[in-house]
Amino acid sequence: MTTAKARREEIYHLAVTTGLASVEELSRHFRVTASTIRRDLAQLNEQGKLARTYGGAVALGAHPEPSLRQRTGEAFEQKQAIAAWAASEVKEGENILLDGGSTVGAMAHALRGRENLSVTTPGINTLQELADSPGIQVDCLGGRLRGVSQTFVGPLAEAALERMSFDRVFLGADAVTVEDGLCEADQAQTRLKELMARRGNTVYVLADSTKLGKRPFHAWVQLPAPWILVTDDQADPGQVELFRNAGVTVQLVDVSSAQAAAS
Repeated sequence: MTTAKARREEIYHLAVTTGLASVEELSRHFRVTASTIRRDLAQLNEQGKLARTYGGAVALGAHPEPSLRQRTGEAFEQKQAIAAWAASEVKEGENILLDGGSTVGAMAHALRGRENLSVTTPGINTLQELADSPGIQVDCLGGRLRGVSQTFVGPLAEAALERMSFDRVFLGADAVTVEDGLCEADQAQTRLKELMARRGNTVYVLADSTKLGKRPFHAWVQLPAPWILVTDDQADPGQVELFRNAGVTVQLVDVSSAQAAAS
């Protein structure tokens, strides 16, 4: 039987590497009550290792970025609408590159069942979404796995990109600003995005409105114009104007219409 100390150490390890599941999922995983998990999280919080969140906690200091699991539920409707619009841009016979991240992963889900497509990706979620779509050829950019973002990065992925080109490239981002470009928590990811953007005829950045103008981290990449920012219609008009004045094409996706079409 797992001791309380060992259980708490494993909970902290999960927070550092892949992000925490909900209290209920942790309860099932360790086969203890939800109250026991809450006490574990409270003690880890008192020790300064975790910060409590609604339904769980995140590690302090190790990975300030939320995990892919956590990001999937953020701005869910906006991401689904953006993903559906982006998927509609892809034409039969095209060769496309899909970044990692929750919004691009939602786009991969929207592509399921399509025919005569070639998709390359460093993202595990996209690989999982398209693994059983026989009409789509899927190639993986291998490399070092970043557990928190569930993407492959590093020299192996970069070397593979040098041998490829794409009709369309779809990038995600933790934030986007006019001045500095795409923001990420990790330099290896910004380097990979920079190279990905160079390999596409048309480059899209899929970023919901909550990410515009924000600076959550300190790793950046500027994209060469032209590129297309795909965001939702709740975006700040001032931010939209800044991007358009800088020569970026901005596509505003109507979230309500997308929800109606999906229902």
